[in-house]
Amino acid sequence: MPNADDGLFDEDGLDAYSRVITSVADRLTPAVASLGVVQRDRRGRHLPGAGSGVVISSDGFAITSAHVVEGATRGSGSFVDGHEARFEVIGRDPLSDLAVLRFDGGPLHPANLGDASELRVGQLVIAIGNPLGFSGSVTTGVVSALGRALPVSSGRATRLVENVIQTDAALNPGNSGGALADARGTVVGINTAVAGIGLGLAVPIDDTTRKIVAALMHDGRVRRAYIGVTGGSRPLPPRAAAKIGRELGVEVLEVLTGSPAAASGFRSGDIILEADGRPIEDVADLQRLMVGEALDGQMQVVVWRDGDLRTIAVKPAELDAA
Repeated sequence: MPNADDGLFDEDGLDAYSRVITSVADRLTPAVASLGVVQRDRRGRHLPGAGSGVVISSDGFAITSAHVVEGATRGSGSFVDGHEARFEVIGRDPLSDLAVLRFDGGPLHPANLGDASELRVGQLVIAIGNPLGFSGSVTTGVVSALGRALPVSSGRATRLVENVIQTDAALNPGNSGGALADARGTVVGINTAVAGIGLGLAVPIDDTTRKIVAALMHDGRVRRAYIGVTGGSRPLPPRAAAKIGRELGVEVLEVLTGSPAAASGFRSGDIILEADGRPIEDVADLQRLMVGEALDGQMQVVVWRDGDLRTIAVKPAELDAA
């Protein structure tokens, strides 16, 4: 026979679940703006655009997706309490799909940023944004997967956004730039894409993205380095693996003409093993080193070529992602 307490237990569980959602919604919905922008396309035409943004400071700074404000320098935002404010685009970083805005005036209710590195698969998450123009919409789901990579490009530059959060919280056009929050009401991601039915992606709030946001707030841009090779991870030849005690490296498939790598003597077929003393096993390992600080000097890269180890000194150049 069914236990008479089962219904009570289910009801209590649903009430507890509802209290978590409503608490997060009460806390975060006032911090999420519905954005309206006028974007300029490649032909110079002005097109209306929309999305969401998350206020992160009481003096008006907010985060959104870079593609939401592509081609725009200003726009307006409306909040669930009816308040409207103009904003200026302080900086965009297409290679992380993040942008920083600054709203004029107040009052504004900033959200607290969390740490996506603490998330676990199956954990409850709440998405708040403005899908299809419906302001202040709240949807829920779970973390479906972690550690996804989202390829992004700008001009001729391409990059992988690492540790992207996959969720089944319902996301629709207009959610981009909105908040993905945990049960404590802290923002752990910025919703960036709808990959398919029941599958949404969010750029994580972590140490890397905090640095990107700080650079955009301070400088209006993010400085990145590049050496000018394309390649992929591959198993090392047995002799190379025995010498360095690892199984993987990055094989250089192409050396870009006129790049620092070309000037330094890199060749197709080289296998990159280390850069500045750090092991390189996949493209992401090399990408993590291509930050602004890498522009200040030479990088010592160890490669496997013709059955032996070689060290190549290369001076990274600044990546133009315009």
